[in-house]
Amino acid sequence: MLDDVPPQAVAVNIHGSIFELKPGDWNDLLEPGNPFMDYRFLAACETAGVVGPRTAWEPRHLTVHREGKIVGAAPFYKKRDSYGEFIFDFQWAEAYARAGLPYYPKGIGAAPFTPAAGRRFLTHPEDERQVIVAALWQGMQTLTDRDGLSSQHVLFCSQDEQEILTRCGALPRLTFQFHWENQGYTTFDDFLDALRAPKRKQIRKEREALRQAGIDIVLLAGNDIQTEHIDATYDFYRRNQSDKWGQAYLNRAWFETIHATMRENLVLTLARKDGRWLGGSFNFRKDNHLYGRYWGCSARIEFLHFECCYYRLIDYAIAEGIRLYEAGAQGEHKFLRGFATRPTYSAHHFAHPGAHASIADYLQRETAHAKATILDYNRQSPLKNLRAAAETALAGDGAKSL
Repeated sequence: MLDDVPPQAVAVNIHGSIFELKPGDWNDLLEPGNPFMDYRFLAACETAGVVGPRTAWEPRHLTVHREGKIVGAAPFYKKRDSYGEFIFDFQWAEAYARAGLPYYPKGIGAAPFTPAAGRRFLTHPEDERQVIVAALWQGMQTLTDRDGLSSQHVLFCSQDEQEILTRCGALPRLTFQFHWENQGYTTFDDFLDALRAPKRKQIRKEREALRQAGIDIVLLAGNDIQTEHIDATYDFYRRNQSDKWGQAYLNRAWFETIHATMRENLVLTLARKDGRWLGGSFNFRKDNHLYGRYWGCSARIEFLHFECCYYRLIDYAIAEGIRLYEAGAQGEHKFLRGFATRPTYSAHHFAHPGAHASIADYLQRETAHAKATILDYNRQSPLKNLRAAAETALAGDGAKSL
């Protein structure tokens, strides 16, 4: 526990639904650029029935009140599987099973189904952030003990949150994603000029191939998005999950609810030919931050994925002055198209002392490997300045580049 946080200094409340809280009280604590901690996003998940009773995600949200006002909050779920999280812990579940221990249910502090980084502990700007974060973490631990959960995990948190939680006894985990970063580009050609020549030629060739095929890419944002566009996007999402033999976490009601309540945060790319929608991507934007989320298609067309999920959205980001585009989990093809390799953070605690000690040892080795991988990816980046920076870091202390 943090030395400067007296035990029981702050009372933590637990809520079985986001609807037990007022939207304004929750959203007053949000950081800029984070749509997935927005009350409306969490509420849409409950409204559509993709989280809640009889699902794998049972809400146990935590709040801290002072003088009748919420000064801290954190989304938290009692979780019965490891799907829809994107910080993968299946090997830990298997280790528990081999030891004859139950791994589920566990506790998860996260935005459901969303591998996007940002604060997971929301705090009032006039309150002491470290104290509130530590109190909410302790509240999660109390709930974990009370409900017999195996563990508690905070996923895709900010780096400062991970540092606070580590001082509270949590185990830090380092993973990575591929992010597009706006280096002051004014046109797409500016971005291409930042790449090495072979990759620059490849991207131009891929975009030209779609133009030659007569594929029209339409970008829609905010009020331009109509019901027909949501219908097409949901169909593409469903097809993509089916094609990958994956689990469709979301349903049509979720897409409809998000459209109804968060339309100003949506950005869609849709491809069409001869009046027929062929594929597209479903994305979120808040402030100067863009997030790629879902992709699918009804016809296999070479390079369509890259245009809908990367190039057209980079065009949009440059035109809108968007600073950062997070295109989702995994995908080395992002790195090959000018996305930087960047660390992501999480924090973990295991109720079983032996499991906690064993996983702590594993995470030390995994972290060293992740740091080396991040540096190695960036050394080979098609982005000339990133490649040079990674080489410089390698010559000095590579860890500092993280």
